[in-house]
Parts: sequence; structure tokens; C-alpha cells
Amino acid sequence: MSEAARPDRSADATPPKPPMRDSLVAAAFRLFLERGYEQTTVDDIVALAGVGRRSFFRYFPSKEDVVFPDHERCLAEMTAFLGDGDDAADPVARVCDAARLVLGMYAENPTFSVQRYRLTRQVPGLRAYELSVVWRYERALAEYLRGRFAGRPDGTLRADVVAAAVVAAHNNGLRSWLRSDGQEDAGAAVDHALAHVRLVFAPDPPAAPAPAAGDTEEDVVVVVSRRGAPMWRVVQEIETALGRTSD
Repeated sequence: MSEAARPDRSADATPPKPPMRDSLVAAAFRLFLERGYEQTTVDDIVALAGVGRRSFFRYFPSKEDVVFPDHERCLAEMTAFLGDGDDAADPVARVCDAARLVLGMYAENPTFSVQRYRLTRQVPGLRAYELSVVWRYERALAEYLRGRFAGRPDGTLRADVVAAAVVAAHNNGLRSWLRSDGQEDAGAAVDHALAHVRLVFAPDPPAAPAPAAGDTEEDVVVVVSRRGAPMWRVVQEIETALGRTSD
């Protein structure tokens, strides 16, 4: 048969089936939404997905893990990203960029992310599981920062505080986006929150601007007061020294 006479079967082609892992996640969330998380069993999930129990546990150690299918991959990517960083770069900026990788995971599938957010709000066990996942991200950030701050005064303390601040800022922006049902700009919300971290923990905060020409210098007053004097008396002495009277 010639090419010209060969029938075109492209329109009849069956779309490829999703990978088994994706099929299990889709089946699980369909049942969670229809029946509730607690009422859905692993047997229910594999029956809907058309696979056996062994296939489920090959991908997910527990039912909780199917709710958070991409965190292991994202954690590995974030750790690799931190390891590939330039030692001369600002470490605070680096961990902020690492947090944006986690945001990207959520933003890839807004519908799924919003469904999961609602589900974790309803099931205390999933909320506890989610907190353990968040802690692993924070630990990865802190370990990177400890290496960068090694030898500095309070280096370990600074690393732990910055890591906690980055995670808190990221989660603040992320939850704002999730509460909007994924309608707002996720990147803008997280960038706004992370900007606060950069402002506080930047290695070289911007210097205060010099006074403009013609500006008068502020008065500096030193007041010696009796120990235990009430605060109103101290204020009164300062006002007197400045030549002012209180209303």
C-alpha cells in the first residue's frame, strides 16, 4: 500500500496511560474527595487504580505519603541546588532561592496543591505529617548555612535562625496563595515574604542615608537621674533640658 493510500489513524490513537505512580495519586485524591481521607483505605485506592497492593507500597510507604508525592524529589533538588552554589554568593539569598524551588513544586499543579491544602486542614494526622516534611526542608537549609557561617561568632545560631525565618516566610506566602484557591500570584506572595528575610539578615544592610543639605542635626541629651526615679520624672528632666514643657 502506498503512503498516499495509507489510512490516517492518528485521530483514533489511544492516549498513553499515565505512569502508575501518577495513577495511584489521582485515584487516592478522587477517593479522598468523595469519601474522606479516613474512610479511604489503601485497598480502595489500588482497586480504583487497577493495580495490586504491592504496586502501591513500591511507590508509597504509607497512605500519608500519597498525599505528598513530590516532596522527596523536591528535597533532593533543593539539596543539590544548595550544594552547587557559589561560595562567594550571599548565603541568605541562596537559601531564599532554594525556597522558591519548593514553591515551584506547588505551582506546577495549582488544583492538586489547593486540594491537598484543604485536605491537610481537615485531617490532623496529615497536618502533623506535613510539619515533619517542612522540618526536613528547614534542616537542609540550616545545614547549608552552618557550613557557610562556620567560624563566625554565633554561626550555628545564625544558621538555624535564618533557616527558620526562610521557611516561615515561604510558608506565609504559600498559604496566602493557597487560600486564594491558587488565583493570586504565588511568586509575588513568596517574594514579598522572603524580602523581609533578606532585609533583616542581609550580610551588608544598607547604610542610613546622609542628612540632606540644610537639615538640622538632632539634639543629643545626657540626663543623670536617681536610681528608681519614676519614668515620668525622667521624661520631665529630658524635656526641661530641651527647653520644652509637656502638655
